[in-house]
Formats: sequence, structure tokens, C-alpha cells
Amino acid sequence: MLPLAGLRIVAVEQYGAGPFGSMALADLGAEVIKIENPREGGDVSRSVGPHFFAPGDSQFFHAFNRNKRSLTLDLKHPAAERVLHRLVRSADATFDNLRGDLAEKLGLTYDRLAPINPRIVCAHLSAYGREGPRKAWPGYDYLMQAEAGYLAVTGEPDGPPSRMGLSIVDLMTGLNAAFATVSGILSARATGKGRDIDVNLFDTALQNLCYLAVWYLNGGHNQGREPRSAHPSLVPSQLYRTRDGFIFIMCNKEKFWPELCRAIGRPEWSEHPDYKDFTARRTNRDRLTRQLDEALSARTTAEWIEILGGRVPAAPVYDVAGALDSPFVAQSGRVRSLDHGGAAIRLLAPAVHCRGEELPCRPAPALGADTEAVLAEAGFTAADIADLRRSGAV
Repeated sequence: MLPLAGLRIVAVEQYGAGPFGSMALADLGAEVIKIENPREGGDVSRSVGPHFFAPGDSQFFHAFNRNKRSLTLDLKHPAAERVLHRLVRSADATFDNLRGDLAEKLGLTYDRLAPINPRIVCAHLSAYGREGPRKAWPGYDYLMQAEAGYLAVTGEPDGPPSRMGLSIVDLMTGLNAAFATVSGILSARATGKGRDIDVNLFDTALQNLCYLAVWYLNGGHNQGREPRSAHPSLVPSQLYRTRDGFIFIMCNKEKFWPELCRAIGRPEWSEHPDYKDFTARRTNRDRLTRQLDEALSARTTAEWIEILGGRVPAAPVYDVAGALDSPFVAQSGRVRSLDHGGAAIRLLAPAVHCRGEELPCRPAPALGADTEAVLAEAGFTAADIADLRRSGAV
């Protein structure tokens, strides 16, 4: 049995952060019923390009929605509340990533749903939270990166402010929401009482400042960009040049420094007064960078990985294609080939591993693919479902 088998999540979600979080739950065996508005063509990410498997079948959508079921339901329709309440009766949680003021308006809060199911957990993922002056503000990952200081610590010191290349705030907020949902369910199972539980993009972005925040709040240190993507305090821990490109080396423990010196044929550097410890190396980082560039340029990146692998923490510097085509990724099924309507598509496998079990990896559902089945499971008859369709509720 998968870790979350038996959990039922009713997800009112779209685009990135929410679907990424509920996908993590689905990967571990939870049943995620994704509610999509039929009047709007479902989750907006179904139309996000530029890459599609077929017209209207967005590759972006598949990246966030594997292992789910799709139910079409217009939550603003007068008949929708009856459907939602039927679903909530047998659910462990609702999970939404709406604007902060909308969950209450759509009846997705604990106060509204507790009379139906007192154990229901209502997990909310918003941009800035469901309280305060920004609760009605829309918000997106890149905005959070900008306001939380990420652009000031990313890139080269003489370059413009730069965002991270991935939507890291969306992804981490989604995982926070998944963690919060499971935590709420554990509490509800112990106490018999559910709750509202909230995460938001901005708080996650701010929390990720972590040690940089502590340095500033307690010592006034305002961290900026470091050259070559260097660690702000540990040396060597950055990019270095090789014969054919770059390698990232991270001697983040003192024991790795003499090992690196031996590997590159400079054992004497490990005892040199200018390089003997982190403090000395940081003081003389520019000179050490030049010398390491010179030494490492004697071989290719692949040759150095062969020499350093398992001895000194190091990694090749790939582009996206190189990362996904690498032999290491090909091992252990990190990319899976799936049947999608008779055609083979490739998706990343779930990141969690359960020894002895293979986690599900089903393609994202077609819009409304599970509407009939989910409604029938909730007790609606064929005639009921036909009436809901005629009315435009589903």
C-alpha cells in the first residue's frame, strides 16, 4: 500500500503551485479529484504553450497533473454546492490555490464545510495569504522572487538583477501546501476535527531566505551576488573552468579540501597558510579561483568527474537537455515513457521512492474524464448527472 492510499483530496486548483503540491499527494497514492470549470475550458494551464502533444493537450499541464482525476464543475453555478458537499462528505481535505479572498466566496472554508464533514481539512494556497491588505491581490512566482530579494543574490555581481531560472517559489509553496495538508489530516484523524490551514507564495519565498535572513536580522549583513555562483562563505564552493567548460566543486567540509588538492596534483596547497582553512581561503578567494581554474583546465569536465566522483563533491554543468539525457538520470527510471491515447509520452518519475513499490505515474487526465465516475461514486444517479449537464453545472 502506498503511503497516502485511502486519502481523498478535492482540489480546486490551476496553473502551477497548487497542482504541483496536489501532484505530490497523488504520487504517494492519494486520490486527487481535480475540479475544473467547464465554462472556462478547465485549468488554464491546459492551454499554456508553446509545446503541445496535440491541440489543447499542453505539455505544461502534464508536468503538474499526473495521477489525478478530472471532474468538471462550475462552483459558481447554483447547483454546484450540492455536488461539492457530496464530495466533501467522503473527502479528507479540500485543496485550493485561489486568490486569497476567493476560498470564502466559493464556500471552501472550514466554517462552511464543517457541517458537512467536521473532519475536513481545508488547505489554502494563495499569493499573499487570506488575511491582510493583500488578500485580494493576484501574485506569481517571479514577483515573489523580486520582492523577497532573490534577484539581488542571483547572477554575477556586475550584472542586472536576475531571477532563478525555475519557478522555485511555486514549486516549494506547492510542497509546503502538500505537507500542510497531510499534517492537518493527521490532526483531524486524531481529534475528529478538521481546520483551515494556509500557506502562501510570499511567506514561502521569505522563509527560503533562511540563513541569509538570520545574518541580516542579527548582524546587519546584506548578502549580494557572488562571482561564479559562489557560496557566500565557504571556499572552494563555486564554478571553475575546465578544458571544455565548467565544473561545480563544493568543498563544504574541511576534509574535502586536502582531498581536492591531492586529486589535482597540488597537495602542498592544503597546508599553505593562505589556503589552510575556510577563513584563509575566503580571504584569498580571487587568487585561489585563478589557480584552480589553471589546474582544472588541464582536463575536461567529464575527466574530472571521473577522478573526483565519490571523493570530492562535484558536478558537471549541464543545460536542460544535458541534464535529462545524462546516463545517471536514465538509471532507476527517473524518466518514464507512458501511453497517452495510444502515443508514447515521456514524463519525470515521482521524486519520492518507496522501496519495493513503484509509485504511480499516469498521464494527466483529459478535461472532465472522470466526471461521470466521480459523481456516481458520490451517489448521483444517471438522471441526476444528466440534469447537472443540462443545467451547465458540470
